[in-house]
Amino acid sequence: MSEVAVVDARDEPAGAGTPELRLWVRLLRCAKIGEKQLRRNFEDQFDTTLPRFDVMAALHREPDGLSMGRLSRALLVSNGNVTAIVRQLQAQGLVVSRPDPQDGRSAIVSLTPEGETQFKALAEAHHRWIAKVFRDVPAAQIDQLVQGLGELRKILGDDS
Repeated sequence: MSEVAVVDARDEPAGAGTPELRLWVRLLRCAKIGEKQLRRNFEDQFDTTLPRFDVMAALHREPDGLSMGRLSRALLVSNGNVTAIVRQLQAQGLVVSRPDPQDGRSAIVSLTPEGETQFKALAEAHHRWIAKVFRDVPAAQIDQLVQGLGELRKILGDDS
């Protein structure tokens, strides 16, 4: 005969049922669901990865290029992660790296013309996928979520 564990409400961590914790969990869950769909779409339709797209998007926003340090800070990832992705993109001819004139130990990375063309195709598909995700959400609710999450970013100290 199997035993059924009885959970006493007093065994839950403090704050387990708070609105803030429920919000946090829902934000993470929604982000993970969306990210999983994007990862699958990039792989299936373009044989690429979401991190490669993210690097290309950051470089697209900075036509003069970014140092590896600025690129990793923009993406909120380590230098090692960015270096590996940049090397992959370089091998495909999508980015180019040149010495930083201000700091000879550093490099400036930018999209090549081929990289720019590839990014535009990826970005168009990305926009379609995102539109599909939110197609059943009323515009007023989207505006409300965007405003609320923008305020949350400021509270959390993200000025970007």
